[in-house]
Parts: sequence; structure tokens; C-alpha cells
Amino acid sequence: MTTYVTTPIYYVNALPHLGHAYTTIVTDVYSRFRRLCGDEVRFQTGTDEHGEKIAEAAAKAGETPRQYADRIAAAFAETWPHLAIQPDHIIRTTDPVHVRTVQGILQLVHDRGDIYFSEYEGLYCQGCERFLTEKELVEGNCPDHQAPPKLINEQNYFFRMSNYQEWLIEHIHRNPEFITPERYRNEVLSFLSEPLEDLCISRPTSRLTWGVPLPFDEKFVTYVWFDALINYLTGIGYPDGPDFPRYWAEAEHVIAKDILKPHAIYWPTMLRAMGLAPFKRLHVHGYWNVDATKMSKSLGNVIRPVELVATHGVDTVRYFVLREMSFGLDASFSSDAILARHNSDLANDLGNLFSRSLTMIDKYADGRMPVREAEAACTPDDQELMSAMSAMMVQYRDNMDGFRFHRALQAIWEVIGLLNRYIVNNAPWELAKNPRQAERLQTVLSFLGEALWKITVVLKPVMPETAGKMATALGMSESFVAVTIDDISGWNRLPAGVVIDKGTQLFPRLEKKAPADGTQVAPKGPGKKKESPGDGAGLITFDQFKTVELRVGEIVAAEKVAKSERLLKLTVKAPEERTIVAGIAAQYSPEALIGQRVIVAANLKPAKLMGILSHGMVLAAKEEQPDGTEKLVLATVAGPIAPGSRVA
Repeated sequence: MTTYVTTPIYYVNALPHLGHAYTTIVTDVYSRFRRLCGDEVRFQTGTDEHGEKIAEAAAKAGETPRQYADRIAAAFAETWPHLAIQPDHIIRTTDPVHVRTVQGILQLVHDRGDIYFSEYEGLYCQGCERFLTEKELVEGNCPDHQAPPKLINEQNYFFRMSNYQEWLIEHIHRNPEFITPERYRNEVLSFLSEPLEDLCISRPTSRLTWGVPLPFDEKFVTYVWFDALINYLTGIGYPDGPDFPRYWAEAEHVIAKDILKPHAIYWPTMLRAMGLAPFKRLHVHGYWNVDATKMSKSLGNVIRPVELVATHGVDTVRYFVLREMSFGLDASFSSDAILARHNSDLANDLGNLFSRSLTMIDKYADGRMPVREAEAACTPDDQELMSAMSAMMVQYRDNMDGFRFHRALQAIWEVIGLLNRYIVNNAPWELAKNPRQAERLQTVLSFLGEALWKITVVLKPVMPETAGKMATALGMSESFVAVTIDDISGWNRLPAGVVIDKGTQLFPRLEKKAPADGTQVAPKGPGKKKESPGDGAGLITFDQFKTVELRVGEIVAAEKVAKSERLLKLTVKAPEERTIVAGIAAQYSPEALIGQRVIVAANLKPAKLMGILSHGMVLAAKEEQPDGTEKLVLATVAGPIAPGSRVA
């Protein structure tokens, strides 16, 4: 099979930040996963370098547009190796081959009658570099730039996008996986429920010269989106390159939600007008906030990827962003959250498991991977481990393919937790004291080694540097280069007798740095005095009650929150997936919650708990026990009903 996966090409009006890094890490991880599945993969990223904002930024910097674009494009290309990102191709819209491709497509669509010349008066937002409709405005302002658009009357060329509205609606309905997650598919269909306007695809050279000239009218340059989207074709040799027919049918685009409309509406209709089949899938993710606040240069909270890697390490950064964000939803970054993930998940869980296991193999099996006799009896612990590992492999493949990376990683960490319990239950140090238990000891160590090899392989797309160290320590560095996921299916796939190398600690613990100025956090002041209830105290009106949106939610993933005995982090489908932090860890184990239907307060303002942004609340009944403790029971529904159903 073949896979062609792309990031959007990043606009060079800003230096790389956490949002750019996340999109590109996700795309890199997915491309590595597809290679692990045996696919032939093409991974492309790049930079978008034309348009008004670039010309304006260059002028402010005292540079020509080309000089400015060269400088910022280089900053993007130089960032990716720091994040262990390995694209097969980095494209620039100023590349001569791309300019020729854009002009060829413009001529083709023009000759087919889908580009026409007309005079137009509309509301133009320079920040968006496009005309806005009245219904897009919020109190007269562009919702993204919080400024009123300018009324412009000018002659331009237009693409007959409206001709393809019904076709696009039908295509989306017939292909449910065309836009994922589902919430964005629904958003696009909602937009398409209104008449689609034609797209202005030119800008007169009287006000902009930094762009691709129209091949049929030199007095105009191409609208930046019509230019930029075509990069996905240029990069694989459209129209007659040998790679084009092989890769285009499997094209998958990864984007952030702010550019959903161009990718889900402009791009498919452009392809249809060219006579091409649309791409295979569009994957849309949410925003990264910083300490629950949107990243902003004016607030000084923009996270630079290279600085992040210098502080925490590349694999910690890659693991954190994939584990912390439920793909499609917004997530919050904080230094406390990434430090907690490093010390809890990576240093304590994975690092300690790997270190103690290899230490025991070194001590009790002379530093060689032990042999498990074929006739050796399997205990219930062994059976549980094999069953859990097989289930994890299935969940891993399904969730990675579905861009549910946090759930794929959660499945791996559930097995890591089981392995730590397996060691405690079987106590190899005690088995080593009894010569009659020698065969059992070798069996236990063999299971540990085999399980660690499987974990090494499934972590390869996410943490390539760490997985490489693990493979070397397990004596499997040569096999690691070309290993596929099918190579580790079943058991007894790790050769007996290979020499292990305990190596160095995978993830040394990190300590939180004190503020440089020596300031301390002020203690919280006294809370408000609780008011005494009076007549009608606590009563609300029916209209007030109607503002609370209660929905049925299905818990699809759950995990403990680091450094908290009370909190669980839940992924709840209601109907879209959302992260909810709930104080129910004392009453419910994470594994017991999977599949449960609960009642969710769905329209609460997001709140940050232990560095995690919680989007809602699960309802529970509370009862005080005779011993002074509290009993919590989750509120649920009496019968089967679809997640997202409104509680009336």
C-alpha cells in the first residue's frame, strides 16, 4: 500500500510555534506509523510565501518579499530536525516548478469555463486576505482579527465554486471518513446548507504584485489560497510525473481547524473542476492554548519548539503533545503539565520498567535474553499478559489509523502498568533463590523481554530516539531499522540468547525550576463567607435551568491524573469527543469506566485542573458514609441511547 500525508504549508508571516510543531509532529508520527505497517510513504510539508501579508511583513522588516520569505522558510526547515521530524519533501510556493503548476491549472480551469471576469463589491479583510460575507461577521468585525473589513469595489477573476456545491455535499455524505473528526464534517455540511458563493481568485497588480501571475491576464496575480492548495499536487509531480498516480489516490491532509473552509470546500471543488478525484481524508485538529489562554505575541506566551526541546527533550515533547491533545479538540500547554508527563509516564512508568527488567535479565540470565521452553506451563498471570498485549496491538493500530493518538498511547501505558504488576506478582528475585524455580524464572524474564520488544516497536513512530535506545539495549538494533508491526505479532518473536545492554537511564527525572527572580506564589486569601439560606435560597427559575445543557456521554478512555489521588482524566463522546477531569478516582478505576454512559454538563466554561483543560462535568450522586468518607455514584441512563442525546 501507499500513503501520501501532508501538513498544510505554513504561512511565512510568523516564526514556527507550538501549533506548527504539533501539526508537523502528528504528520511525522502518522507517516512513521504507516511505514511500520509496511506502507510506501510520502510525507510532505512546506511554506506558503505569497500574498499581501508577506509583502507587508517584508516591508516592515526592510527586506524584499523574496528575502523575507527565504529567511522565514529557512527557520521552518531548520526547526524540524530538532523535533525528529523527517519529511520526504519540503515544498515552497516560490519554487519555479510550483509556479508553473499553478499557472497550468489556472489555464486548464479557465479553458473549461469555470473562471470568469467580473466586477465585485465586497467586505475585504486584509488579515484573512479574502472577502467576507455579512453572516461571517461578529458585531461588524472579522471574528478572527476583531476588526471591521474594508468595503472594496474592484474587477477580478472568479472561480465557479457554486457549480460544485451539490456534488461536494453528496461526496461528504457518501464518504463519512472524508473529513474527521465528525464534528468538523458536520461543521462543513452546516456551512454548505447555505448557497455557496463563487470564489474570487485574483488580486489586481495595482495593489499586489507578490504572487503568481495569471497566465491569461498579466494585470492580476493569483489569490494566495488558490496558489497554496495546489502544493499538494506539485509535490508529487502533477500532472504527468511517475509518482502522481501512485500517491494522489491515497492523499491525506492534516490541518488545524482555522483553515478548515479552504481545505474542505475550496480544495475539493478546485479538484473537481480540474477533473481530478478528491483527496482521501482530511484530518482536523484543535488549538493549543497556553495555561488556558490562546497563544498570542502580544501576551508573550508563544511557545517556540526548539526552546521546548532544549528544556524537556525531543521525545518528551513528542509524547506530551500526542498524549495531551484529544485530536480535534483544543488542549492546554503548561510547563507543569509537560513536567508531570515526563516524570510520571516516562521516567516512573516506562523508564523504571525498562531499567528494572534489563537489570534482572542481566543478573539472573547472564545478560542474555532467556529461553522460554515450549512446554513451560503458562500461569494466569502469563495468560493475562499475552491477552492484554494482543488487545493493545489491535487498539494501537485502530487508534493510530483513526488519528486517536492519545488513546493509542493510553493503550500502551495500560500494558506498561500491567508489566509493572507482573514483576511484583512474580517476584523474579524470589524465584532466583530457589533452584527448582529456575525454569519459571526464565519464563518470567522471557515474557518481560518479549513485551519490552513489542513496546519498543509500537513506540517507534512516537519516540524514535528513545525506541532506538531501547532496541539497542535489547540487542535488536539491526532488526529495528526495518521492523514492521506484523513482525511482532504473536509471541516468541524475540530471539533467545541475544546479548542485552542495560545502557543508560531512558528518562532521568526533571525538577521544576524556581522562578528566576526568586518570587513566591502568594497564599490564597480567605474565601467568601457562606451565606445563610433564607426564603427561596438556592432556587432557580426554569429559564435559568434551561441554560444548562445536559447530554448523554460515553466514556471512551480514562486515565489517572499524575500527582492526584482524586482525579481521573476522561475522554467522553457527547457526541464529539471532549476531555473531562472528574474527581472520582477513589470510587472508580479507569478500566472500569470504559463504555459507561454518563450524564454530562456539556456547556460549562472550560476549567483547568492539575494543568488539564476540562470541557464539562460528569454528574454523580454523593452520599456521606458513617466513617466520614463520601460515596460517589455516577449518574447514568436506564436504557440504550446514543451519545450526545439531550437530557430533557
